[in-house]
Amino acid sequence: MKIRLINVSKEFKKIPVLKNVNLEFEEGKIYGFVGRNGSGKSVLLKIMCNFYEPTIGEVLYDGVDIVKAKTYPPETRALIESPSFLPDLTGFENLKLLAAIQHKISDEDIVKTLKLVNLDDEMNKKYSNYSLGMKQKLGIAQVLMENPKVIILDEPFNGVENETVKKLRKVLLDEKEKG
Repeated sequence: MKIRLINVSKEFKKIPVLKNVNLEFEEGKIYGFVGRNGSGKSVLLKIMCNFYEPTIGEVLYDGVDIVKAKTYPPETRALIESPSFLPDLTGFENLKLLAAIQHKISDEDIVKTLKLVNLDDEMNKKYSNYSLGMKQKLGIAQVLMENPKVIILDEPFNGVENETVKKLRKVLLDEKEKG
């Protein structure tokens, strides 16, 4: 999967946030954006997911302009900002509900993914009782459980304890190695 952003600009109420961004992302690599708050990192990620439409420019996934096609990027999953799930369901139930849409993710796969993010001991707790770090881990689990080719994460370790951050980094590196 090759992703290209060509001359991408974004304005909100005539105020430029991004100007002529040209980037290329190759398969099998991990990329990160570093910048001050308000510099446009999250806006760029939302454009890459087709949550925001660029004011001008193209977003190509394997040569297909997802903006013109008005489609979600193929084989891509994203966690942008804070995850949101149904508060009265448990972490496991929330993932099971989402997995039902795909019809290809088993309960065993869900539990395995929750283990990967150190949330297996808390999977039967209601989401409304989750801490910020637990919510982030559940969001990462949702992204990982579908084995996408492209993973887009915006501040994925926000509120996550150091030990789990190390483990999640290893999980993401392992996913990269899998392709």
